[in-house]
Amino acid sequence: MSQTLDDPQPHHADNLNDRRTLNGWALFDWANSAFALVITTAIFPAYFAGIIDDRFTVLGIEFSKSAWFTFIITLSYFVIATLSPLLSGIADAGGRRKWFLRLFTTVGGLACISLFFFTGMDTLWLGTLSFALGLIGFAGGLVFYNSFLPVIATPDRFDKLSARGFAMGYVGSVLLLLLNLAMIQQPAWFGLPTEGTLAVRVTFVTVGVWWLVFAAVSLSRLPDDVRTKGNGIADMARMGWAELTSVWKKVKDAPNTLIFLAAFFSYSAGVQTVIFLASTFAEIELGFETQELIIVVLILQVVAIGGAYLAASVSKRYGNKTGLYFQLIIWTAICLAGYFVEGKTTFYTVAAAVGLVMGGIQSLSRSTYAKLIPSREDTTSYFSFYDVLEKVAIVLGTAIFGLLDLLTGSMRTSLLMLSVFFAAGMVLLLWFRLPRGKVEG
Repeated sequence: MSQTLDDPQPHHADNLNDRRTLNGWALFDWANSAFALVITTAIFPAYFAGIIDDRFTVLGIEFSKSAWFTFIITLSYFVIATLSPLLSGIADAGGRRKWFLRLFTTVGGLACISLFFFTGMDTLWLGTLSFALGLIGFAGGLVFYNSFLPVIATPDRFDKLSARGFAMGYVGSVLLLLLNLAMIQQPAWFGLPTEGTLAVRVTFVTVGVWWLVFAAVSLSRLPDDVRTKGNGIADMARMGWAELTSVWKKVKDAPNTLIFLAAFFSYSAGVQTVIFLASTFAEIELGFETQELIIVVLILQVVAIGGAYLAASVSKRYGNKTGLYFQLIIWTAICLAGYFVEGKTTFYTVAAAVGLVMGGIQSLSRSTYAKLIPSREDTTSYFSFYDVLEKVAIVLGTAIFGLLDLLTGSMRTSLLMLSVFFAAGMVLLLWFRLPRGKVEG
C-alpha cells in the first residue's frame, strides 16, 4: 500500500532530539528575524520614503514611491513563489537542503549590507535590487529552514521547538532594533555624525552582519547534507521535478492534508495582511507619528514571544486543532475591534492582541503541518507547498485589502472584511483531524 500524508511513517530515533542541534535550529530564527523587523517593518520603509521622490518616472511609467515599494515586494515574492518548489525538489533529490539555506542566507545578508550605499534617487536601482535580494534571501531560505524541523525532532517536540524558534526570533530582533534605535537617536554615542543618513545606513549593515554571523553558528549545528553523487544541476533539476510531482500526488491522495492547507491558505491571507499593514493603518487612520509606530512594533514583538509559547501550551493540553481555533477566534475579534477603534490607547491594546496571536498561529501552523509529513526524506518538497501557499496568500490578502480600500476609501472596512478569511479557515478546520498519536504537542 502506498504511503499517504494522512498515515505518516514513524520517525527513526537516531540523531533526533539532540539538544545542541535543536538549539542551533532555533538560533536561525534569532539570526534572520532581524531582517523581518528592522528592514521590512521598522526602519527601512521610513528611510526609503524619506529619501525617494514622491513621484518619479521609470521607463516612461510614472510611479509613486509607495507603488514602487509595493512593486519590489510583489516581484520578490513572485520570484520565490515561482522558484521555491523547483529548488526544494532539487534540495531533496540532490541532498542540498543545507547548501541552499546557506546560499539564500548569504544573498540576504550581503544584500542588507549593500543597502548602506543606497542614498537617494541617484542610487534607486541599487536600493531596489538590494531590498529585493534581501527579501528573496529571507523568504527563500525559510522553506529550507522549516524543512529541518521533522528531520531533527520527533513529533512530540514540534510544537514547543517551533515556538522556541519564533520566540528567539522576536527576542533577537527586538534587541537589535533597540540598538539600532539608539544609533539613530544618539549617533554620537557610536562615533557617528548627528547630521545626514549615515547612522541609519549603518543599521542596515548591522542587520546583515547579525544575520550572517548567527546563521553561521546555526548552520554549523544542523545536519550536513547527504549529497547524491554523480549528478549535475540539470540531473538534480529533473530529479527534483520528479520528486515534486510525487509529493503532489501524495498530497492529493491525502484529503486531510488538503483541508489543512486550504485552511492555512485562507487564514494566512488575513494574518499576513494584518501584520504587513498594521503600522500603515495606525499612521493613516489614527495619525500615529514615527516614534509611536516604533512603540507599536515593539509591542507586537515583545508580546509575540509569550504568544508563541502560549500557543504551544494550549496545543499540548487540548491538541493542535483546538489551539488553532483559539488563535483564529482572537484574530477575528481583532478585525472587528480594528473597525471600531478610535483612540491611540485602544489601538495599543489591539496591537498587543495581534502580538499575542501573531507568533502563535505561525508557530502552531508550522508544527501542525510538520506532523502531516510522512517521512524525513523529502521534507523540503512538502514544505515548498506550505511556503508557496503562504506567499500567494500574502499577495491575495494585500490585493483584496487594497482594492476594498480603493473602492470604499476606508482601511477600516478592509480590515473588517479580513474576518472572512479567518471565518473560512475555521470552517475548513471543522473537517481536519491530525493522525492518531500526533495531536499532543
